[in-house]
Amino acid sequence: MSLCGTDQDKERLIKRLARIEGQIRGLAKMVEQNRDCIEVLRQIASASGALKGVWTQVLGDHLRGCIAQAAMENDQAVIDELIDHLQKIR
Repeated sequence: MSLCGTDQDKERLIKRLARIEGQIRGLAKMVEQNRDCIEVLRQIASASGALKGVWTQVLGDHLRGCIAQAAMENDQAVIDELIDHLQKIR
């Protein structure tokens, strides 16, 4: 199975992930430079929020695409797979 969403959605995801990658490299530099803990924590929170945004976008695309299709086809396995995943991410 591939990612749901349009090519434009996928391009946006790639750009967002590239920015997050830059944030993570910046965090590593902050640690190497022995920056203040609170500055590092702020950047970690920012990167975590950015990843959560990507997760939310992919989940939304999955619900509108794969899950909607599975519901129309009465494909319980795809729906169960998502439920299983959601239970693991607490």
